[in-house]
Amino acid sequence: MKKEIVTGLMAYGMSGKVFHAPFVHAHPGFKLHAVTERNHKTAASDYPGIISYDSIDDLIADEAIELIIINTPNNTHYDYAKKALTAGKHILVEKPFVASSAEAKEIFSLAKQLDRKIFFYQNRRWDSDFIAVREVIDSGKLGKLSEVHFRYDRYRSTIGVKSFKEEPVAASGLMYDLGPHLLDQALSIFGKPDSFHKILGKNRVGTKVDDYFSIHLSYPESVHVFVHSNMMVVDALPAFVINGTKGSLHKVRADAQEAQLLQGMKVSDPAYGIEAPGTAGKLTLIDEEGNKTKYDIPSLRGSYLPLFEAVYQSLINQQPYPVTEEKVITQLEILEA
Repeated sequence: MKKEIVTGLMAYGMSGKVFHAPFVHAHPGFKLHAVTERNHKTAASDYPGIISYDSIDDLIADEAIELIIINTPNNTHYDYAKKALTAGKHILVEKPFVASSAEAKEIFSLAKQLDRKIFFYQNRRWDSDFIAVREVIDSGKLGKLSEVHFRYDRYRSTIGVKSFKEEPVAASGLMYDLGPHLLDQALSIFGKPDSFHKILGKNRVGTKVDDYFSIHLSYPESVHVFVHSNMMVVDALPAFVINGTKGSLHKVRADAQEAQLLQGMKVSDPAYGIEAPGTAGKLTLIDEEGNKTKYDIPSLRGSYLPLFEAVYQSLINQQPYPVTEEKVITQLEILEA
């Protein structure tokens, strides 16, 4: 029988309900023990028997909890990470981990002193569309890569209600919101770049923070990786465009998990994580005679459950967690530059 890791969730808003609780509940190696709900108490109706604390301090003080998921506003991660570690908890922290590489190094040092583990919630590594793209890149079918684009575009012309994203506080703006997803995907494949160049923009009326960014990552042998995000895109381009000496790959952003979870679909549903028809990647290869052949690249089922399995294996069997401290430091150095 698997040991259950007793887990607490700092917040039960959208991220708690959609990205964390369903997977902690579905994985047999975790026990969803408690959440923090300051105002509306709804967790017990979804997970009977769960404890609902009025404050994060009460959650942290619960001696039964071994792992705390920090899914609070970006600018609180640093303080809550220190509090949870000092209380003897392991932590799984939402992106961005913290606002700066200096804060990250301080927390890494504290965790080592206390013999606690830190995990980084970079769930987009387990998106169906990214997995399909990564498999094509790893296969070598495209030959030597020259140009890689990862995009995450939206159309949201109004200013959002979440002040930690829209006010000029630590780790706010689009770059700290979607940049960690795109950078983590790029760094997980290509590693630390030789150099980078970053452009930020403000396009919405009344915005106080960036709502556009483009980051150019330069790698050896003239491999150029671009990560972009824009909140003012009416007709989005393909989310993934990869060009190499032997072919090109185009793929739309099609991972279905967030939308399905928002609609209440269970992780165990056979349809969970399956992309909609017509969203397969488009691979075009060219042979030595210049003949082009086109292929559809369907995606396998996406699931964030392997992220939680990786946390479990690290805590119970000391297996390495795929999102490393080194990658997070590189990510933060780019975000804060």
